Amino acid sequence: MTKRVLVVEDDLLNRMFLSDSLRLHGYDVCEVDDGARVMDAVRDYAPDLVTMDINIPHISGETLIRRLRRDAAYATMPVLAITAFASPKDEQRIRQLGADGFMAKPLALRSLLEAVGELIGASESRPSPALAAA
Repeated sequence: MTKRVLVVEDDLLNRMFLSDSLRLHGYDVCEVDDGARVMDAVRDYAPDLVTMDINIPHISGETLIRRLRRDAAYATMPVLAITAFASPKDEQRIRQLGADGFMAKPLALRSLLEAVGELIGASESRPSPALAAA
C-alpha cells in the first residue's frame, strides 16, 4: 500500500518541490498551505507522515505539532518539521514539541527522502517507472 504524506507548506515553490519529489518516489501526497486547515486534512486524509513547515499562516507549525501530540488519535503520527529556523536551539525546541524529524531549508532531495523513509519506511513506496528508467 502506498504511503500517504501530508505536506504542510505555505510557500508555493517549496510545496511543489516537496510534493513533486515525494510523488515521483511513489508516495501519495496531499497539500495544505494554511495552518487553519491542517487538523481537518489530518482527519480526512489520514496520512502516514506530516511534513510540517513551522512558519505558516494562521496557526504555526509549532502549535500544530502540540495539537497532534495532545490528540490520542494522532499522538504517534510521525511529523517531520521543516523550517528556515536552523539553529541547534531551534531544532531542540521543535523536537521537544514532539517533532520526530527536523530539516532546515533549503532542502536537499536525498536528505528529504532519507528522512521520510526513516520515519515511515520506504519499502512500499517506489520511484515512478519513468524515474526508475532514467
